[in-house]
Amino acid sequence: MKGRVLAVNTGSTSTKIGFFDGGEKLFEKNLTHSVEELSKYESVMDQDQMRLGTIMDFLSEKGIALESIDIVMARGGLITPIKTGVYWVNDDMKEALREAKEGKHACNLSALIAADIADKVNEARAEKGLAADCGSFIADPPMADEMLPEAKIGGLPEFPRRALFHALNSRAIGRRYAREHETDYNKVTVIVAHLGGGTSVTLHRNGEVIDTNDALGGDGPISPERAGSVPGFPLVEMCFSGKYTKAEVMKKLVGKGGAVGFFGTNNFKSVVDRAAAGDPECKVFIDGYCLSIAKYIGALATDVCGKVDAILITGGIARSEAIIADITSRVSFIAPVKVYPGEDELESLAENGYGILAKEFEIKTYHKEG
Repeated sequence: MKGRVLAVNTGSTSTKIGFFDGGEKLFEKNLTHSVEELSKYESVMDQDQMRLGTIMDFLSEKGIALESIDIVMARGGLITPIKTGVYWVNDDMKEALREAKEGKHACNLSALIAADIADKVNEARAEKGLAADCGSFIADPPMADEMLPEAKIGGLPEFPRRALFHALNSRAIGRRYAREHETDYNKVTVIVAHLGGGTSVTLHRNGEVIDTNDALGGDGPISPERAGSVPGFPLVEMCFSGKYTKAEVMKKLVGKGGAVGFFGTNNFKSVVDRAAAGDPECKVFIDGYCLSIAKYIGALATDVCGKVDAILITGGIARSEAIIADITSRVSFIAPVKVYPGEDELESLAENGYGILAKEFEIKTYHKEG
């Protein structure tokens, strides 16, 4: 692989960057931002120039010449649902990210910062008489939508199901599985379960994600911090009880649900350890957690009448042998289970960047109005 790739992934309190040369990661850095620093900004969307400055300072400290960067890859933000793949960071995308109609989240900053870095790279290249052809791109944004029409049907016309999942990592895992089995990702059918702070389960067929859950919007399995799908009537009663504000109810679903709701912690390993040590409440909860994921895997298998090549489990929680053993025992009748512990979004971004440089991927154009 030829070229130098800079990958940018903005989180709520940090900005992760990775620098790759010829396919090798030369360094990765988690640039943290203090509460005091972030409190100066009214909105997360106002933090782009501060974070950009932090990245530029770090690149300078590492002795990275701007003109040596060939491409800047960014984590996708919350934008109008589009198909998976790689997209130019164009004016329509930047405007949609700034408007944040789909939600204000730190991930929206990645593409904005990447575009600014690419501009600075091209200025540096022009000054040295080099071609100013460094571009900025996103890959597999979290609201990528290739769901089957029937999979979008909810129980009420007001509540269509939507996709919001770990698109970047789950597609990277699907491609990795295909490479390992000397086949083409566009020719396999796999279910990918991403087990992390949020849980998404996705069905990949012929290179498209045809069904998944809204991992941030109260749909799908239980996770360490999220309730997943909950019964409707009790939720309505809670909303109208007068005990909670709208924000508090939403926080119960995302942030204070799952293990946080039951045990007051998002340290999932501690709950797993307590279960293994014989704590009955933790044991039942972990069993329920595994069952909720297995149920969703089973449900997605029905989309393709059970014709699944493999079930792939990834994410941080996939490091737990006990969790993997439980889920595998429940779903291995559907298809073989393969485990890919952890996640590396910077590596996934770089993989897409090298695919762009090698002209292996079709570069798509984002249109704000769809």
